[in-house]
Amino acid sequence: MSSKILLIYTGGTIGMKTDADGVLTPFDFNLIYQEFPSLRSIDTEIEVLPFDPIDSSNVSPELWERLARIIERNYDLYDGFVVLHGTDTMAYSASALSFMFDGLAKPVIFTGSQIPIGVLRTDGRENLITAVEIAAAKLPDGRARVPEVCIYFQNRLLRANRTKKTSAEELNAFASYNYPPLAEVGVTIQYNDAFIHRPEEGESFAVSCDIDTSVAVIKIFPGMTERVFRSMLSVEGVKGIVLETFGSGNAPTSSWFLDALRGTIERGVVVMNVTQCWSGRVNMDIYETGARLQSTGVVNGRDITTEAAVTKMMRLAGLPHDEFVARLGAAWRGEMGI
Repeated sequence: MSSKILLIYTGGTIGMKTDADGVLTPFDFNLIYQEFPSLRSIDTEIEVLPFDPIDSSNVSPELWERLARIIERNYDLYDGFVVLHGTDTMAYSASALSFMFDGLAKPVIFTGSQIPIGVLRTDGRENLITAVEIAAAKLPDGRARVPEVCIYFQNRLLRANRTKKTSAEELNAFASYNYPPLAEVGVTIQYNDAFIHRPEEGESFAVSCDIDTSVAVIKIFPGMTERVFRSMLSVEGVKGIVLETFGSGNAPTSSWFLDALRGTIERGVVVMNVTQCWSGRVNMDIYETGARLQSTGVVNGRDITTEAAVTKMMRLAGLPHDEFVARLGAAWRGEMGI
């Protein structure tokens, strides 16, 4: 069953190749079959849409909207989409798109590499080829095998909004500590179908690009002073704050700390509690420190990643306050457990 895939190149290490002078320059992905002749063995037609390369450190919501609109315009023309993206902010971009799509029934697979594609030992070759293969995969009834926004990297397919970059040097650079891989790749691709989300029957595809960047991240640490904490909370115009706490959602119980949080929430700012730990979840019922934090009105982020919390807040921050709070605290795109 043949498929048609749109490959969108935004930039990143994967798109670099050494020229005659030994300088890394952007690769022309229109020559993809010349560079990767093995792609011809996949029963898939690939079309390429290259951007002027964007360093992932410069990624902004404007890129997310551009990607979302491209996929929206081409949704009926392709069976799946592969997005080549720099690794540093890939988890943010992929998480953001997961919240911008309703009724997604086709794969949107982000991938990249730690080593430029023009280097002999590149990890980009396998990442790209397998991402295309997964994006093209179908069930016997013709439906997409993985109708989600995902990240594929180093033999694992991960739900985008459950993923974070965990290494600047290892080829196995991404991990999803609180949710199983959607597929694991060895000699064959083993799909974990029980963990793959599918749209509701009759749900139609729609895109929303309403992004409000009036959010902030505050990471608490031993020795944080009242002056510093209050100054962070009082940033003008902020609508939402991701508060990175200790362990299972614990924070100082000093009266000034709780009073500052309570005052911030009372003036309409939404605060979400996420753990600084890579794995595990916030549980504000276990310890007194967490219970006191909960009493201020902080939203329980459970096992959400910071990347997903930030992009989910941006997607919801334009809503009326009560709706913002309710939807932020509820599992929406499989980004956190119930």
